[in-house]
Amino acid sequence: MQRLASRLILATMVATLAACATSSPDVVQRGDAQRMSTVQDGTILSLRPVTIDGSQSGLGGAAGAVVGGVAGSGVGGSRESAIVGVIGAVAGAAIGNAVERSSTKEEGVELLIQLRNGDRRAIVQAKGNENLQAGDAVVIVTTGGKVRVTKAPPVVN
Repeated sequence: MQRLASRLILATMVATLAACATSSPDVVQRGDAQRMSTVQDGTILSLRPVTIDGSQSGLGGAAGAVVGGVAGSGVGGSRESAIVGVIGAVAGAAIGNAVERSSTKEEGVELLIQLRNGDRRAIVQAKGNENLQAGDAVVIVTTGGKVRVTKAPPVVN
């Protein structure tokens, strides 16, 4: 029962972390809202699927260490429980880091874009809701050093 509770706590913490970390062009960070951004027009020359590696903030490891330490300390007598508690904490930290990294991994796309002035840019971002393809007119939106690519709106004369 204690093992199930420990796993449930760890899974909940990692799921919470995964919800916080994304590089999706459809998600704008709170600090970037209501800020003026620069916009550049371009055309997608090519794109290829990539995997954006998951993060290791240390929270998954810390949560795993706590859960593993608590679970291990309940084993055996006082001397054994201390040793097993340390082993449980180390194993829990390793497992927590691995779970955090795999749960924050994202499917992404690397875009090669030609700007109107002839310059080229390569940008990696998570897959968003738009279906981007080679030849699409796009805008590159830069806010506070972060960049996202989205389809260009139709030109109105």
